[in-house]
Amino acid sequence: MAKKDKNTQEMAAPATLPTPRLRKHYKENVLPKLMEQFKYTSVMQAPRLDKIVINMGVKANDEKNLENSIRDLQLIAGQKPVVTSARKAISNFKLRQGMKVGCKVTLRGDRAYHFFDRLATVVLPRIRDFQGLSPNSFDGRGNYTLGLRDQIMFPEIDYDKIDKTRGLEISIVTSAQNDEEGRRLLTLMGMPFAKTGNR
Repeated sequence: MAKKDKNTQEMAAPATLPTPRLRKHYKENVLPKLMEQFKYTSVMQAPRLDKIVINMGVKANDEKNLENSIRDLQLIAGQKPVVTSARKAISNFKLRQGMKVGCKVTLRGDRAYHFFDRLATVVLPRIRDFQGLSPNSFDGRGNYTLGLRDQIMFPEIDYDKIDKTRGLEISIVTSAQNDEEGRRLLTLMGMPFAKTGNR
């Protein structure tokens, strides 16, 4: 009987997800190149992917729109979003403090690597006439933010089931100390930046 219970417990245990392809690529290929280029003395000095924050904005207190935004963002991120509220009142926008204005999700660890991989290799190349991302949209501290006009470029979204297109903002946060390190990290990890300079 005890043996049967043990087997039952083993079957009920959640399956562990495989290590992201991109995390392995970082350790085997990206990290050595960063160490060589920037002359780090320890692997802890090398920049790495810290987290990815994805958010969608909606019209203030539009419950139906917010509900559908949460649904879409959960499909895209694979994690339940949290609702964001206005921090202060803005009379020009008829916005009061505490009004629900969107939703966001923060991805860390393997989830962040899985999302980055899909974004760089599947989602961005699906944009019509895509010429690459601007390499200048860093914030001065090695973090990169990009905006997408709609959610339908994500393969998880069923075009026939959406009620409207929604834009979203994606912030890729790294441990880099400056933009040069952050840009090099994301480039080596496969982010499709537009070519600059002489062709």
